[in-house]
Amino acid sequence: MNIGFDGKRAANNLTGLGNYSRSLIAKLAHFFPQNHYYVYTPKVKDKPQIAAFLADDSIRLKLPHPGAIKLLWRSFGIKKQLHKDQIDVYHGLSQEIPIGLAANSELKTVVTIHDLIYLRYPQYYKAIDRYIYNRKSEYACKKSDHIIAISERTRQDIIEYYNIDPQKIEVIYQSCDNSFKQLAPLASKLAVTKKYNLPDQFLLIVGTIEPRKNLLLLIKALPAINPDYKLVVVGKQQAYARLVKSELEKLGLTDRVIFLEGLPFEDLPLIYQLATLFIYPSLYEGFGIPIIEALYSGTPVIAATGSCLEEAGGPDSIYISPDNAEELAIQANRILDNKDLQEHMIQSGLQYVQRFDNEILANQLMACYLKIINR
Repeated sequence: MNIGFDGKRAANNLTGLGNYSRSLIAKLAHFFPQNHYYVYTPKVKDKPQIAAFLADDSIRLKLPHPGAIKLLWRSFGIKKQLHKDQIDVYHGLSQEIPIGLAANSELKTVVTIHDLIYLRYPQYYKAIDRYIYNRKSEYACKKSDHIIAISERTRQDIIEYYNIDPQKIEVIYQSCDNSFKQLAPLASKLAVTKKYNLPDQFLLIVGTIEPRKNLLLLIKALPAINPDYKLVVVGKQQAYARLVKSELEKLGLTDRVIFLEGLPFEDLPLIYQLATLFIYPSLYEGFGIPIIEALYSGTPVIAATGSCLEEAGGPDSIYISPDNAEELAIQANRILDNKDLQEHMIQSGLQYVQRFDNEILANQLMACYLKIINR
């Protein structure tokens, strides 16, 4: 088959949707090398992570023809190239498909919907962003041949907000980068510990420092959590970070928190493996990749209820209300004070996370493509 992908994120983003896109395409290329995988993008960022991805012989980079208006190409100009390249299935990896690719045509379309948080929590988005995201996602859901939701929670949101036939939506989970699945050597861990001046034992949270990620809950719980453990916060700081740091000053805990931003991707798996406990109190997510990263790293997880994090963390992670700092502190201490419980959570988590294995997910994706082609 010739399978085309919206490759803007894969060829330019180093985190989030970029990681999702590269991982998905690379999995398919590895397990089904007999196919051709076309990555359509208006531009390419010169980064080793992206160059390595595009080096696969089965993956073909496709840029706009000379004279094309790059800003509009993904939505309009790409159609002629898709037909010229004889694409069998086009997969929009980030909630949109080109305008004018009708369902049930010879060229089949699939769209991945990651979340509809801008509808569930509109207060976290600018009005213009909400409008654009909603128009693109609703169009893609209604016009595509098939929809992939990255969690059951996202599937239910699509049904609720866009009134889509449930039979059109399939849940196919995500995995994470393979570097999280490999135990790092001691020397590498020691080097990262020294590089970032990390303590011997610490709590970890990873994600953009913004209201929805709910870091403030963890800060409010920190005074009641075993003081032998510092907190390491990895993520880009937005305006919300000022509230977090103000609360730390008020509590007299500024020396207990280490903020890391812009660190190389290759250092992140080691930080996960060094952590004693991973805490993810997010108010709402489409899935929760950081939880998968933690479980593969052999790190116990506490996450918040209210969205889909139970799907990512499984039955043996611990879940707390996203507005109850006291409950978070109690559960954190329960884990930190009990080595047997830690080991149980590590082993159970490693067993659970195997359902997100690359080969399993690649087979599910290929079965999805074949199903819509053979309708």
